Amino acid sequence: MSLLLSDLVEGARATTRRHRARIGEAELRADAEDFGRRAPAGRLRSALDVPGVAVIAEVKGASPLQGELRDDFEPLELATAYRDNGAAAVSVLTEEHFFSGSIDHLMAVSTTIELPTLRKDFIVELYQVFRAATAGASAVLLIAELLDGAALEEFVEAAHSVGLDALVEFHRPQLLVSAVEAGSGIVGINNRNLDTMDIDADHALRLAPELPMGLISVAESAISDAADVTRVAEAGFDAVLVGTALVTAEEPGAVLRDLVDAGAAAVPAPRPHTGLIVMADMEDVDEIGDLGEFGESGP
Repeated sequence: MSLLLSDLVEGARATTRRHRARIGEAELRADAEDFGRRAPAGRLRSALDVPGVAVIAEVKGASPLQGELRDDFEPLELATAYRDNGAAAVSVLTEEHFFSGSIDHLMAVSTTIELPTLRKDFIVELYQVFRAATAGASAVLLIAELLDGAALEEFVEAAHSVGLDALVEFHRPQLLVSAVEAGSGIVGINNRNLDTMDIDADHALRLAPELPMGLISVAESAISDAADVTRVAEAGFDAVLVGTALVTAEEPGAVLRDLVDAGAAAVPAPRPHTGLIVMADMEDVDEIGDLGEFGESGP
């Protein structure tokens, strides 16, 4: 784990410790389960399971590499522009130390905007999942680089138990199997390597053919214009998650509308393989040509 990624994780743990001091985990879970009983389940999956390529638009104030992204950062104003210009869902960064996020941003958006909301953070404790539910989120982001296979399954089950969907994201090819087998039914491929923070815009395109049919697939990072949406559609993706290109735009709503229109016109191609890659004994693999044998058909 890189120094920056370890800093992000420690920041998430520090925030969680502060929240836990105000409300204990058992009480929070009970509240989350109550929210889950009253909230409609599967909202994110339903929003993404539509013809064309759906767009998840992101609210974030900063990034570790670029610093502040927008002088007039107003989370609710951005989310409203996203809603009005066709976003399928809104992702809200809640990481406080490097992304200028807050759980309060998530709560404000979730209680005002009628769209499904995704809590995006470096989630390494179940407490964070339950807090997302009580803040009104529809789903949480889980990162395979931070949670091993057993933990991924546990966190997905915890999310489902309180009425949340889980978007399970990975970058490293050898994590594809555990991301899929976690059971969320929504899998994202991040073009950004979280250890180096480098972006390879073709990374998700190379891995997409190895995702099984029957799940919702999301391309993340390096999506900025209509041509990018068309490219991921041709690779078989069902959705894109777009953040920086929207937040830094002079008119985020207009940029989003172009992406949404491109997604509505796109017809995601059938993925040519339906099997999972056999990743045994593979280390630090980055190129699809080096991935080895293909497995049997997935679920």
